[in-house]
Amino acid sequence: MFSNEELKKYAETLWWGLETARTKSFEPGDFVLVRFDLEALPLAEAVFELLLEKKINPVMRLNMSTTMEKGFYGKANDDQLTVVAPGDEELMQNLNGLISLIAPSSLTHLKEVNPARIGQAAVARKFLRDIMEKREISGDFGWTLCVYPTKAYAEAAGMSIEEFKQQVVKACFLNEDKPFERWVSIFNEAEKVKSWLNGLDVETLHLTSESMDLTVTPGKDRRWLGVSGHNIPSFEIFLSPDWRGTTGTYYADQPSFRSGNYVEGVRLQFENGKVVESDAKEGAEFVRKQLAMDEGACRLGEFSLTDRRFSQIDRFMANTLFDENFGGEYGNCHVAVGASYADTYAGDQNALDEAKKQELGFNDSALHWDLVNTEPKTVTATLKDGSTVLIYENGEFQQ
Repeated sequence: MFSNEELKKYAETLWWGLETARTKSFEPGDFVLVRFDLEALPLAEAVFELLLEKKINPVMRLNMSTTMEKGFYGKANDDQLTVVAPGDEELMQNLNGLISLIAPSSLTHLKEVNPARIGQAAVARKFLRDIMEKREISGDFGWTLCVYPTKAYAEAAGMSIEEFKQQVVKACFLNEDKPFERWVSIFNEAEKVKSWLNGLDVETLHLTSESMDLTVTPGKDRRWLGVSGHNIPSFEIFLSPDWRGTTGTYYADQPSFRSGNYVEGVRLQFENGKVVESDAKEGAEFVRKQLAMDEGACRLGEFSLTDRRFSQIDRFMANTLFDENFGGEYGNCHVAVGASYADTYAGDQNALDEAKKQELGFNDSALHWDLVNTEPKTVTATLKDGSTVLIYENGEFQQ
C-alpha cells in the first residue's frame, strides 16, 4: 500500500512525535514498546528498523486479532477478563516510550458483546495506564500513535482503500520531502495560540452552536496543550477542565466507532458536572453503559478545539484520531467523557497527587471517549473580571 519511502517518512514522523511528546531526551538503550495490529506490519517493520538505528531497544507487541477480541470478551470468565500477565507491570515501570499503530480489521465485531465486560477489563488494567502517566509526568516516558489504512476503515468511511490512504498521506504530510519540518512549523504556530489562551484569566467557557449550549469551567491551575507529538496527526488544542463546573447540552454530529460498536448522534445533558441524560440516534444503550463504566465515566475529562487552518482533514475517517482533528469548513470541537489529562495542570506535575487531583476537579476514569462536533460554533470566554473574549469562531482561533 505505502511505498518504502512513504513508510520511512511515516516512521520518521512517529519518531518526531515520540521525541516531542517526551520532556527528557531519549538515550541509547531506552526501551520503546511498539503495539501494532497485524495489518500495520509494514509500518511496524519500518518503525522497528528506525528504532534500532536510534540505538533504542524495540519491544514489539502484536495486538489481539478481531476474532481473539470477540472470543476474549465473549468467553473469558471473570478471572481471565481481569488478570494482568506476569511482567506487564514491571514492563510499564521501565518503559521509556510507546508507539501504537492502529489498523483494525473490523470496527463492529464487538457489537454483540456486553459493554460492561469491556469496561470490566479496562478498569482492571487502569493501574498500568496510571504507571505510564506518572512516568510521563517525571519525563521518563512518552507516547505517540497513528493509524494505518485498512479495508474496514475505508468501508466505514465510505471510501476506497486508496482514497483512505491518500487522506492519511495528506493529513500527515507524507507527500512532502520532509514531513517533520511541516510538523515543526505547525507546532510553532500552535505554541502562539496556546500562549494567548494561557494568558487569559478564564472563569468559564461558553460553547454555542445550532445544537449545543454548553458551559465548561477550566478550573484552577490549568493550561492549554496540543500539537505535542502524542498523536500523528494532531492539531487540537485542549485542556482538562474542572469537571464539577460543566453544565448544559453537548451534541456529537460525527459518528463514532468504539469497542466494536457504531454510535451516531450522541447528545449529553450535563448538570452539576455529570451527565444526567444521554441519547443517540444509534447506539443509545451502548452510550448509557459506557457512561456507567465507573464513577467518573459520566464526567467531562477534556475540552478541545481544532483550527481549520492547521488541519487538512476534511472527511469522516471512522477513526477518532483523525475525526477529533477534523479541519473542514468549520474546524471542530470535541469533548471527552471520562479520564482527564493530568499534564494540563499548570503547576508542578510532581506535586499533583490523587488528593490534589480531586481538589482541583481533575476527573478519573477507565473511560476516555472523544465525541466530535463539526458544526459552525462560537466559544466565548468569560474572564474572572467579568469581561468576555471571543476565542473561537468559524473554525478559527481569534487571537
